[in-house]
Amino acid sequence: MTVTTDPADRASAAPPPDGALPAARRRRGEGAFMRFSGLYIWLGIIVVFSLWIPGTFLTPQTAVSIAGDEAVTTIVAVGLLFSLAAGGFDLSIGQNLGLSAVVVSTLSTVGGWDPFASALAAVLISTAVGAINGFFVARVRINSLIATLGMTSILLAATRIVSEQQFRGPLPDELRAIAGWQPLGIPAVTLYALIVAVLAWYALEHTPFGRRLYATGANADSAFLAGVHTSKHLFLSFVITGFGAGLAGVLIAAKIGSVGPDIGPAYLLPAFAACFLGTTQLKPGRFNVWGTVLAIFLLATGVKGLQLVGGQQWITDAFNGVALIAAVSIAVVAARRAAVGKNRRAAKRR
Repeated sequence: MTVTTDPADRASAAPPPDGALPAARRRRGEGAFMRFSGLYIWLGIIVVFSLWIPGTFLTPQTAVSIAGDEAVTTIVAVGLLFSLAAGGFDLSIGQNLGLSAVVVSTLSTVGGWDPFASALAAVLISTAVGAINGFFVARVRINSLIATLGMTSILLAATRIVSEQQFRGPLPDELRAIAGWQPLGIPAVTLYALIVAVLAWYALEHTPFGRRLYATGANADSAFLAGVHTSKHLFLSFVITGFGAGLAGVLIAAKIGSVGPDIGPAYLLPAFAACFLGTTQLKPGRFNVWGTVLAIFLLATGVKGLQLVGGQQWITDAFNGVALIAAVSIAVVAARRAAVGKNRRAAKRR
């Protein structure tokens, strides 16, 4: 069937108001700048410290050090993305990492286990912890903050029991080799983190599972009405987060060779700061892998530069804390602006 349009109708169609197109282009330009603002800030930090302390900052050793040091944080944060994308908060990831590190260290040294069996056991235990978190959050319907905060306390006790509040190590050479080799001068843990990030990106952005996970986090009721098994996806998101913490715990133990019971909590704040700062980058308002990775290295570069110019050790905690507050504030403001703009456009169409 052919539909004809009266020329009078075409003539009466009003052109866009003066200034509408420039305003739209300006909004798109501002949006593009905001999406990549973290990259610009990161490059700015690199330039500043390269000019300030070129002899110590602008070296291959510094770049390799940052890449190696942040690999474990990257794995933890990428695992955390899954539960955050589904609308959950796992506050136990740091202590779960610590338990994994202590388990692999204790089993492979004091316990006399095969090194790789020790690593597998540690990862499985952390994954089971994630499953327990998921059960209480998705099935029992306990608030994720409360459930995982309680789990953190339990894991702290378990870590102290397993380690007997002592450092465990040195780890066998077979385990140290997992993190010790450097193909082409790149730390192996950095390559592991890159592989994890690519797999997570593909799972979240290019599979039905990832789309359903995002739908669950955006509006669980609407997703359920659309046929998404929201409880299952929320449960699985915590399982994946636990697996990431377990893998990171094994790698940090293999990297440093000797671990104590207090190793885990230091990774909690950087992981959350990176995930929330990542929501302001590349895909604003959405937890995404590459935005998180960019945020990790932006924060790490700033901290490293401050340490090299003589900053105290506490600068790391202060920097990450400020970054977390700033990231959440930016994300909230951006979401409000987007909602206001959407409502205005809808009103104009009516």
